[in-house]
Amino acid sequence: MKSKALKIFLVVLGLGALWNAQAQNAAPSAQQMIEQLKAPASSGPRLRSLRNLTVESTNAPAAEAGEAQAPTSSPSASTPTAAAPQARPSLSLLIQFDFNSSQIRPESQQALLNLSQALNSPELSPSKFAVEGHTDAKGLADYNQKLSQQRAEAVQAFLVKNGVTPARLAAAGKGSTQLANAVNPLGAENRRVRIVNLD
Repeated sequence: MKSKALKIFLVVLGLGALWNAQAQNAAPSAQQMIEQLKAPASSGPRLRSLRNLTVESTNAPAAEAGEAQAPTSSPSASTPTAAAPQARPSLSLLIQFDFNSSQIRPESQQALLNLSQALNSPELSPSKFAVEGHTDAKGLADYNQKLSQQRAEAVQAFLVKNGVTPARLAAAGKGSTQLANAVNPLGAENRRVRIVNLD
C-alpha cells in the first residue's frame, strides 16, 4: 500500500515538474515581447489624443491586420482628419498566482523576467506602460476589483525589483470588467495581466 502511494506521489511530482518546465518554456521571449509592445512606426505625423479623438495624417499606414480603420473623406491629402483611436500595443500574460492571493507563483517568474528585460530594452525604455490585472467573473465584483489591483501591483513590484523604473509603470486593477473570453466568463484566459504601451 505504501509502495503504491509512493509511486503515485512520484508520478504526480514528475508531472508537476514537467508542467512547470513547460510553463517556463512557453513564456514568450523578451524579443517577442518587444515586438508585441513596440509602438507601430508611422510615416506621417503622430499627434497626441485630444479627448476621444486622435488626429492623424491621411497618409498614415493602414491599420495592422485585424484592426478596423475609419474611412477618410478628406478633400486634400495634407488635411488632417479625425479617426478612431488606434489600439495601443499590448501583451496579455497568463501569470499564475496563489489561490485568492497576489503572490506570484514560481512558474510565472520566467515570463516576468523576460518582460522586465523587454521593458528595459532600447526599443521600449523611453515608453511608459500600464500593468493591468484582470480576473474571471467568479466571485463578487468588488472582491475581484481589489484582487486584480493587488495582482497588478505585485507584477509592478516584480518589474521594479528587476530594474524597471517605477515612474514608467502604472498598476490598475480591472476586475472582471474586460473579459478576454466573454463566452466563458470563468475561463482561465480571463485571469491575466495585460501590459499596455501608453506612448
